[in-house]
Amino acid sequence: MDDSSLIWDDGALVTIDQRGLPHEVRELRLRTVDEIIEAITTLAVRGAPAIGIAGAFGVVIATRAHTRGGSGDAPSHSPGEAGCRAGDVVDVAAVQAEADRIAAARPTAVNLAWAVDRVRARIAEGADAVLAETLDMLAEDGRVNLAAATHAADLVQRLCGAQPLRLLTHCNTGRLATSAVGTAIGTLRVLHERGAVADVIVDETRPLLQGARLTTWELAEAGIPHRLTIDSAAAWAMATGQVDAVLVGADRITANGDVANKIGTFTLALAARHHGIPFIVVAPESTRDTAMATGAQIVVEQRAAAEVTGFGGVATAAADTAAFNPAFDVTPTDLVTAVVTENGVVYRNSDSFDDRGRAIPAGAGSAPGPAADPAFAEPGLAIATTARQLYQRGWMPGTAGNISVRIAPAQPGGGEDALITASGLSKGELCADDTVLVAIADTTPRPGQRRKPSAETSIHTAVYRTRAAGAVVHVHSPFATALATTAARPGDAVTPVRISGFELIKGFGLADPSTVVIPVFPNWPDVARIGADIDTYLRENPAAPPILFITGHGITTWGDTLAQARDRAECLEALCELIARTGRTDATPLEIGPT
Repeated sequence: MDDSSLIWDDGALVTIDQRGLPHEVRELRLRTVDEIIEAITTLAVRGAPAIGIAGAFGVVIATRAHTRGGSGDAPSHSPGEAGCRAGDVVDVAAVQAEADRIAAARPTAVNLAWAVDRVRARIAEGADAVLAETLDMLAEDGRVNLAAATHAADLVQRLCGAQPLRLLTHCNTGRLATSAVGTAIGTLRVLHERGAVADVIVDETRPLLQGARLTTWELAEAGIPHRLTIDSAAAWAMATGQVDAVLVGADRITANGDVANKIGTFTLALAARHHGIPFIVVAPESTRDTAMATGAQIVVEQRAAAEVTGFGGVATAAADTAAFNPAFDVTPTDLVTAVVTENGVVYRNSDSFDDRGRAIPAGAGSAPGPAADPAFAEPGLAIATTARQLYQRGWMPGTAGNISVRIAPAQPGGGEDALITASGLSKGELCADDTVLVAIADTTPRPGQRRKPSAETSIHTAVYRTRAAGAVVHVHSPFATALATTAARPGDAVTPVRISGFELIKGFGLADPSTVVIPVFPNWPDVARIGADIDTYLRENPAAPPILFITGHGITTWGDTLAQARDRAECLEALCELIARTGRTDATPLEIGPT
């Protein structure tokens, strides 16, 4: 078979019988509606996009079976024949009844009903018209999946940086679950082609082990490095720093962004949120069900107890043990970092909900946050994701700390802006819309926004006015803050801290990586005064490093990208911890280096 998992051949749908994988690759030829339904319900064909297309081919078969010659005496052809004669009559009611049966085969995945409904409109035109629509759908699926996978790969690299990525995925979302390319696995394939994948952790995905049986098979086929794990080990993989992002597919996405997917997805999302790891859903637009308000309305398929009480025909539980075996769970929208479709990154599925899935208060819709504008949605998401990561490290406790990115002028000749975290919000719960757009020139917020900018915005704008930085990170990391407090000399406008002889200095991108002189600024009660001091110092010292201390307050770092600014903050904190643990802090003025 070629790269497509679904082929129409001589009146039959030809596919791989997924029940035999990975040990047996056997072809399945489906010629009747009953065979199509059985293949879907027994998971011989599975995956939301794949069962949708298979269901549409089922309608093709049904239309041919219920088409009679003009005399009405007999079918004009068997289901396997390719064509209709002039004068053929379709029993539309009979075909619609068969279409209803197909659509009901698996209730949770919206793609099945969507695909069946799409081809229903062509039934009266005859089997060839239904087939043409289905083949169009099949061709579209590969293009759609590749576009979604590419958008998702771009997003992952923006959120996680350029380093080789350690990713985690659940269930099977590749060409077996679609018709070609795949969604979450498609994203892995795109990243792998870019040389950006270090390792993929694959959940085995109980109870039918789609991850173990199918995803490992697809990843091995594609040459993507991977490891298999039990579902319950995923959170520990995150806790031990083995996961940079989680990529999953979806069977239905409601209007507010709730995501129905293979059972175990909700647990992964909870763990990812706790550890500040991006949780990204990749799915076609056909999976978004904007007619369904929330996940509470989703019918979750319950499957046979035998899938849980045994495996491969071998009983693993005591006889007559009752089982709870939902095929899917529903992940609330506030645990989802982003939903990515062929149209790009989706942050809000309805004007009635914000990006956390909360109802927007009456009257608030006239003043949405910047992330409601597609131009700011992506940087807003990157800020929120980075903030949650740094919160987990204890560097942005409670509402402390802030992050910003530079925004290019919307119009030629217009003033530049910065998108910065809003004031008074926990960084552990930050979302894309929890940001404020401010003018770099004078630090004032742009009009028409619900939230207020961080009180420390002037620190950020001082950097942007004097440097070509793309992003600024201000955090309260403990070792760096302690060093700044110890080093500061009372009465000095700026205290220089000279550090040399540490390999970590290379992380600041200096021309001379052997030594760095870091300014320590007083922590004035008026934050605007701190910003003014920084502005003056950076103008007078064009070779100053992209890092600074504020006494008893924290550190500020910047870079061309948010990932680089974050990396420099991590490097500075690690350097200060090394200094503290080696005891090299007793020189005056403070000069730290090998003894």
